[in-house]
Amino acid sequence: MTQQKSYRSSFILLTTLFFLWGFITVLVDSLIPRLRELFTLSYFQAGMVQFAFFGAYFLLSIPASYILSKIGYKRGIILGLFTMALGCLLFYPAASYRVFGVFMLAYFILAGGMTILQVAANPYVAVLGSEDGASSRLNLSQAFNSLGTAIAPAVGALFILSDKIKTTDEIAALSETAKASYLASEASAVQKPFIGLALFIMFIAGVFLFAKLPKLISETSEGSYSEAFKQKNLMLGVLGIFFYVGAEVAIGSYLVNYFLDMNLVEVIKENGIMTTIAEGILNSGLTDNDNKAIVGVFVTFYWSGAMIGRFVGSYLTKIMKPGKVLGVFATIAIALIVISISTSGLVSMWSILAVGLFNSIMFPTIFTLAIDGIGDLKPKGSGLLCTAIVGGALIPPLYGYFTDQIGFKSALFFIIICYAYILWYGYNNSKKIIS
Repeated sequence: MTQQKSYRSSFILLTTLFFLWGFITVLVDSLIPRLRELFTLSYFQAGMVQFAFFGAYFLLSIPASYILSKIGYKRGIILGLFTMALGCLLFYPAASYRVFGVFMLAYFILAGGMTILQVAANPYVAVLGSEDGASSRLNLSQAFNSLGTAIAPAVGALFILSDKIKTTDEIAALSETAKASYLASEASAVQKPFIGLALFIMFIAGVFLFAKLPKLISETSEGSYSEAFKQKNLMLGVLGIFFYVGAEVAIGSYLVNYFLDMNLVEVIKENGIMTTIAEGILNSGLTDNDNKAIVGVFVTFYWSGAMIGRFVGSYLTKIMKPGKVLGVFATIAIALIVISISTSGLVSMWSILAVGLFNSIMFPTIFTLAIDGIGDLKPKGSGLLCTAIVGGALIPPLYGYFTDQIGFKSALFFIIICYAYILWYGYNNSKKIIS
């Protein structure tokens, strides 16, 4: 009974981490349209925010596993949390002095802490109970990760995107006193949410500092990375994770700008149901909010779709071959993007938002298919798959570049290519039954 209670308490603690990094990952997206106006950035430059954020996964995933082998998982979690808090605190001087480079550094440090957490938390959840229930526990934790991603857009719209931002020319036209007052209010809009996050993260770190977590399995593993590189299906899965994360983040990062580009604010204001939804989430009238906030609240449906789809997909992968489910979901995602490209107004809006529902099972399914059958190389395979999250750093700025050149809708064909690879990988593994 004592051991079960310990496992339950530890599981709850670890699940808060899944929620936390899901929430912060998507909250970063809320800053992109604001930073674009504050620093007069192109869509490509705005996409570089995600490069700094997800680039940390590429650079730090394997070093993080090495650090954990030296200091242990509990201390690794605490280190990751304090690193995240430091990244959040750096938003204060970055916003005060309006230095884009400091923003990028803050993102990188924040993501570095999250990388350590991801490397540490997944194996912890896997061993907190019976081996048969490991998958179920991970799915439940990931569902709370999706809950964090679903809540974050509404929080971002309410606290980060709600006030009106002046252009560079408008700021230059202000008196020195008015300019100082405006810049101070702009800094505060960014600083307050991230200072609050830093304090919350430090509180969680304090809880882990005094928590008694059960002993884990050995933190060392057999095999080498050179052997893992020889596993063909694993490496194809690494590409799958790369394209999946990149496509998902690219869509999520540019939804606000995509909706503004389609002039959806007026469409929302003229539709009673849409107005009710927006006002309900913002808890205020549409006239009291900036256009970015009005369309930004609907990004919640993109990320909450992933949460709903994860529960549905968990059941489907039990009654169908996981590779086939992955292929079907990728096919539907492509069809929805094509609909968004081909239409306008609310049809275009809701079809692209619905892609989130079919993103849901992609990461865990690709991950599981990729490491199945590689025996003692699974820890190394997991490290390589986690490193592939760098897709979230590279694909969004590329999508931003194509958008600058040919527009949002035409650029979406680049995203379709990403899902087409996932479709192929799924059907290529459709005869595979996960062991």
